[in-house]
Amino acid sequence: MDKPGLFDITPQVKPQSEPRAKRPKLPENEDTSSRGRFPSWLHRPLPKGSDFAYTTDVLSRSHLPTVCEEAKCPNRFECYSKKTATFLVLGSSCTRACGFCDIDTLKNPPPPEADEPQRLVDSVKALGLKHVVITMVARDDLEDGGSLHLAEIMRLLKKECPETSCEVLTSDFEGKSSSLDHVLMQQPAIFNHNIETIERLTPRVRHKATYKRSLEVLTHAKKSNKSLWIKSGLMVGLGEEPDEVKEAMVHLKEIGCDIITIGQYLQPSRKKLRVKAFIPPSQFEAYRAFGEDIGISHVYAGPFVRSSYNADSVYETLLKRA
Repeated sequence: MDKPGLFDITPQVKPQSEPRAKRPKLPENEDTSSRGRFPSWLHRPLPKGSDFAYTTDVLSRSHLPTVCEEAKCPNRFECYSKKTATFLVLGSSCTRACGFCDIDTLKNPPPPEADEPQRLVDSVKALGLKHVVITMVARDDLEDGGSLHLAEIMRLLKKECPETSCEVLTSDFEGKSSSLDHVLMQQPAIFNHNIETIERLTPRVRHKATYKRSLEVLTHAKKSNKSLWIKSGLMVGLGEEPDEVKEAMVHLKEIGCDIITIGQYLQPSRKKLRVKAFIPPSQFEAYRAFGEDIGISHVYAGPFVRSSYNADSVYETLLKRA
């Protein structure tokens, strides 16, 4: 009998979850201007479905890290249960140590793996993905920042999965336009680079990237005309003022950003920046409305929103409007 292939997967064990004790909920009108217990809007039931085990098994067998796991994303169970994940390429160790991110840091991570492009494409096929989000760790140890490796992944994906759209979330490549062009030449449907936070907080939140440089990266991507849409995202709850968030949204609009995501920052570990405030849903709705008022094509804002959360749905929405 032939041995099963890498992705001939039939999970034998369904994920088990023990009953969780009910936590007291804060009333909806609770003052959330300062830190405290999680407010009611940050509690939600676990999604139902048996595909969580399948997705986990596919990723495990392919030895592919995901930002869902490495960054301790609160949406991991939901996304895995829908057989989707955000692939993290160029390893699971970053050369930067940003104050908000829990991905491991190494000054000299291992070199890119030559077979990673094929493993990722095989995983896309196994999961049946029609829209793929690929992000990366910062690789300042490499001359090109890892851009050629990422471009090879995109090239192979386009070749073997021509019906699958690709969204990339890149580092700033230290501002090197040549590295950005390696990625943009592969014509991703969506090019994403997160500005992460407001200008005032950038030096404390981000290790090496600057607010100005991120705007320059997005400007370069927009002017290239290689992607259908340009995307960026911010975290809130780090001590910013609403007017500062709106100012950042205006800056993104001015350089041609089409999609903005805004979500609640949640401290991933004790070593990382503490949450300053839990932002209520009404404020996220205010940000969304403001973005529409100034002409941004799509603003996805909410407590659980992350840069790649429901990215396939956002993409479909934009296609229908086009």
